[in-house]
Amino acid sequence: MDINIYDFDKTIVPFDSGSLFCAYCLLHYPYLILLLPVAIPVLLTALLLMVLHIISFTDFKKLCFTFILFIPLDKAVNKFWDKYESRVHKWFFDREGYSVIISASPDFLLEEIQRRLGFEKLICTRHNRKTGIIIGKNCRDEEKVKRLYKEFDKNSINVVNVYSDSIKHDRAIFSLGKNCYHIVNGEMIPFKFDEVYAK
Repeated sequence: MDINIYDFDKTIVPFDSGSLFCAYCLLHYPYLILLLPVAIPVLLTALLLMVLHIISFTDFKKLCFTFILFIPLDKAVNKFWDKYESRVHKWFFDREGYSVIISASPDFLLEEIQRRLGFEKLICTRHNRKTGIIIGKNCRDEEKVKRLYKEFDKNSINVVNVYSDSIKHDRAIFSLGKNCYHIVNGEMIPFKFDEVYAK
């Protein structure tokens, strides 16, 4: 089966959906401000530990969405996409073939936009919908390929096109595609994998 792989943040949309959702919730559920005196020191400490390689990025990210404990999550997600769905890049609506979106963003946030846009497969970071804590590993870098092959038998798929804004972080999925497209400010820039990632 031929498939096309897309990153999501800053690829299909021009923003980081997880970060924007955090800001959206802080604006629309202002009582979350009461959590900041506790949350900020905890997050800064975790950030420092991550920079010092004492904890992983996944461990740090586990703390970032714990605020969903205190909001009506489904309502917040729906209202968020009501506001930001229009910013999906127009070229994505003209896509052809079987589309697989592989993203580090949370499943509780992207499942709704999958329903609205109608793409075939979503692979993303899994979270406990009650606590916000990550289940398993953060879906980024090489983990994207591991997760892809958990969903599809390696020999059953042929990756035709790969689209991502991140040359740095998405080498693993770019290596799978016959055609690679770097997304810059919403524009598709084709490139040859061997030329960009020359040893």
